[in-house]
Amino acid sequence: MRLEAEGVISLELQASDAAPLPEWSPGAHIDLLLPSGLVRQYSLCGDPLDRQRLRIGVLLESKGRGGSQEVHGSLRVGQKLAIRGPRNAFALQAGGPYLFVAGGIGITPILAMARAAQRAGAEWQLLYGGRSRRSMAFIPELQALGEGRVEILPADEVGLLDLDAVLAAAAAGQQVYSCGPAPLLDALSARFAAAGLSERLHLERFAPAAPAPGAATGETLKVILARSGAEVEVPADCSIMAALRAAGHQVASSCEQGICGMCETRVLDGVPDHRDSLLTEGERARGNVMMLCVSRALTPTLTLDL
Repeated sequence: MRLEAEGVISLELQASDAAPLPEWSPGAHIDLLLPSGLVRQYSLCGDPLDRQRLRIGVLLESKGRGGSQEVHGSLRVGQKLAIRGPRNAFALQAGGPYLFVAGGIGITPILAMARAAQRAGAEWQLLYGGRSRRSMAFIPELQALGEGRVEILPADEVGLLDLDAVLAAAAAGQQVYSCGPAPLLDALSARFAAAGLSERLHLERFAPAAPAPGAATGETLKVILARSGAEVEVPADCSIMAALRAAGHQVASSCEQGICGMCETRVLDGVPDHRDSLLTEGERARGNVMMLCVSRALTPTLTLDL
């Protein structure tokens, strides 16, 4: 455990038998199974080539749901923990050029991406915003990665990130990868959508996006499981995942907020009503996958590859 910035610690995890750890790629995260029973997702911010260690960064959130408080207050060096994963719902596409935009603790997946881009010889730049330098983790590590490629932009020194410049970079051909607080990601999403550039924006959220104003839970719908032929009725006030489980069907999940991708399921028939914070506009338009934990349907029936 190491203090990386004000309110931010990093944890290095090693297999208890010193065996090589699973392979992972930049953008991946793990589920950390805490002693209290809480399960929390954290992005990997180490080096994918290091098969002996997995590193995560954890921001202490006093008004959070308790996971970060347990990590900061209770975990100690040498303690044994269980993890699940790694999984990647925020993969870095090969090529570039890249513009990475990180806000606060959102630097964790971006750090691994910047390292990968540098190693691959790709063109890349990084804009890193935060409240102050004291609260921004991994600054020396980032600056050592690419001289002249990293801009450290604390709000108390330079104000908010210039999102119009980010949009201009995308219009000039850069792929933008961003992780950070909801206001930053919401603002980027709105700008890119208005400019017709949503396919060049890749986001990872630590919390689900706010529902659209007036969004209803939905009507009662019927879900058909193609592999077994079973049919399950999903009430208007119930998620598809909860209804399937209540009917005795096993569904893998982790965050259950539409941000981790573990419950992604193929749609064989029907039109999903996407309410996740993960799929791109293009993926939503294709309509062939959905997140069962939060999404519903625009048709009375859905047929799933289950």
